[in-house]
Amino acid sequence: MYKFPNMGSKLATFLISVSFTVSGLAADIFGNEPSSLKSGTLLKDRPAYNSVTDQRLINPESRNWLMYRGSYDSHGYSLLDQINTKNVAKLKPKWTFSTGMREAHQSPPVVNDGYMFITTPHNHLLALDARTGELLWRYERELPEDLFQMHPTNRGVALHGDKVYMATTDAYLVALNARTGKLEWEAEVEDYASGYYMTLAPLAASGKVMVGVSGGEFGIRGFVAAFDAETGKPAWKTYTIPAPGEPGSESWPGDTWKTGGVPVWITGSYDAETKLTYWGTGNGGPWMGDARPGDNLYATSVIALDVDTGKLRTHHQYHWNDSWDWDEVSAPLLIDYQRGAKKIKGLIHPGRNGYLWFLERASNKDQKINFVNALPYVKQDVFKSVDPTTGRPEYNMDRKPKTGEVVTFCPSSWGGKDWPPAAFSPKSRLLYIPANDNVCGKLKGEEAEYREGQVYMGASLEEFEVVLHEDAKDYIGELQAWNVDTAEKTWSVKFENHNWGPVLATAGDLVFSGGTNDRFFRAYDARSGKRLWQQRTNSGVIGVPVSYEIDGVQYIAVQSGYGVDAEREQVLLNLSKGTTTYVPQGGVIWVFALEG
Repeated sequence: MYKFPNMGSKLATFLISVSFTVSGLAADIFGNEPSSLKSGTLLKDRPAYNSVTDQRLINPESRNWLMYRGSYDSHGYSLLDQINTKNVAKLKPKWTFSTGMREAHQSPPVVNDGYMFITTPHNHLLALDARTGELLWRYERELPEDLFQMHPTNRGVALHGDKVYMATTDAYLVALNARTGKLEWEAEVEDYASGYYMTLAPLAASGKVMVGVSGGEFGIRGFVAAFDAETGKPAWKTYTIPAPGEPGSESWPGDTWKTGGVPVWITGSYDAETKLTYWGTGNGGPWMGDARPGDNLYATSVIALDVDTGKLRTHHQYHWNDSWDWDEVSAPLLIDYQRGAKKIKGLIHPGRNGYLWFLERASNKDQKINFVNALPYVKQDVFKSVDPTTGRPEYNMDRKPKTGEVVTFCPSSWGGKDWPPAAFSPKSRLLYIPANDNVCGKLKGEEAEYREGQVYMGASLEEFEVVLHEDAKDYIGELQAWNVDTAEKTWSVKFENHNWGPVLATAGDLVFSGGTNDRFFRAYDARSGKRLWQQRTNSGVIGVPVSYEIDGVQYIAVQSGYGVDAEREQVLLNLSKGTTTYVPQGGVIWVFALEG
């Protein structure tokens, strides 16, 4: 484990799996992979690869899963219904594949007509036969020996044309031939030595591939950048912190904008009709807002960018002057919903700040995001109120962390929902949220000095703790279902411990999710929340589940492999509760189909 300089001993519990990623790590630990499986080497005659056009991405076939959340609207919904409430109990493992890697396996298996692509920690990209699990090729990114990061994970790929794209820890975008794994081009996005790294799945749209950068704890200046999908040539770069003279610059005092953080580390959504792409943004840096007084635009916001030019058209800030590390990086789901007799072309976001946000997305005529309403979905003691017109929260300042003081607040820094994506079923009209309740946080702010490429947090990890609400004896984790037209919670499933499970909804009236420390992957009735099926896996399931179809057979696929923040929170919960829960690591792809 790498220990950052000038940090307390509790770093060993909080940043349990921080690693500095060295080239050849997988080979050192797991043995060298046979050269015949390396990228660029054909194992056998393979079927032709079906080129992924812009039109296919706008209207993806139900048999495939072509992007991070399956479709540009980020619904995480499959139209396949062969597996349904009546027969899901017959679901059995069809094949499995061990990645040979430790740490957090969070990426979805992306599938294009028989080709499956998954990524692992330390930037391995694997192509498999989606029917059988046979490994077709494996790309291993050779990473710099002096590279370290706070979140050793990767959240997946993008597809466009005959290429597959991965954002890397050393801040490159790489494009590989999807059929052979041959490296076609690579583009440096930023200098990793300055604290930049990437963990998100790229987003391909309108002939471009877009990425955002991590590094909010290293004093970066965040941005979203786009590259030509064919050549890798830079197309545009839009910073999430305005420079002096730009709109919003007055919300950053002095030179704080230069090192203000505001990373973008979860894939955005895209509205092909307006050609606007929506991205969530993260925390300001350092963590304590009193070090950077002001609203700090465009931190903890949703921003709308023109896909062709990168111009920032509009935004909505979920909470100002963030001091809780409540990154709001999850992209809003593009959902049209009712409010009385009015139909709203909406954005819905279950916030890390514990509120469920209903917004109206920008139109071509009025490029403005409008606030509709917001309400808490977990216990929240920071917001005193939310302005009914603007959506701006008013704070209980006793719950706002500050330099030199210890402050407790609910929910914790991991929020009501962290990065694991929610899902929406247009069939049930329900939004499914992987939530955590009854866990509060404690922070003490401290002075921070910026040094390029070094940690710039301004928070004492000696005082970083979880504080359990008295109701935690009943439950912590939840899978919640909310009716988007009435803004009412319809049902919830409660878990004794925390829930880090991304959600998949299907036309078979099913919801699939893992996320608990008992290693189960489960299926629920989408309308009632009744558990209909479960399978214990090798590790904790914090990967994004998907569904696809080949030769008339529907499959459910997910990666199992615990690590990063799910594991770190487990350690702190063990300390708080006096428990010794341990979740084994190791990545395995699980693929299920109906028996027979």
